[in-house]
Amino acid sequence: MSQGPFPSLFLRVITPQSLVVEAEVEEVTLPSLEGYLGILPGHRPLYAALGSGQITFQAAGRGNSLSVRGGYAEIGPERVTVFTELGEDEKAPL
Repeated sequence: MSQGPFPSLFLRVITPQSLVVEAEVEEVTLPSLEGYLGILPGHRPLYAALGSGQITFQAAGRGNSLSVRGGYAEIGPERVTVFTELGEDEKAPL
């Protein structure tokens, strides 16, 4: 199976305090208000309101997660930008 024109996504997670994640990833899962969204490279453009939950992503074959409290995401074929607040006990991974 071919990887298509978009082999990866560029993920940015931004909080009011800082840039929390900036990485090339293979996939992202976001907690939307209507359930979790799975995002793969080549996804159609979408704006999504986020609820509380976990952002999970695969980078270099390794799984990562981040607890968030609401916000919104701008999703495109090559990039995902998330504006959010970290969950209660979450520390920035950078």
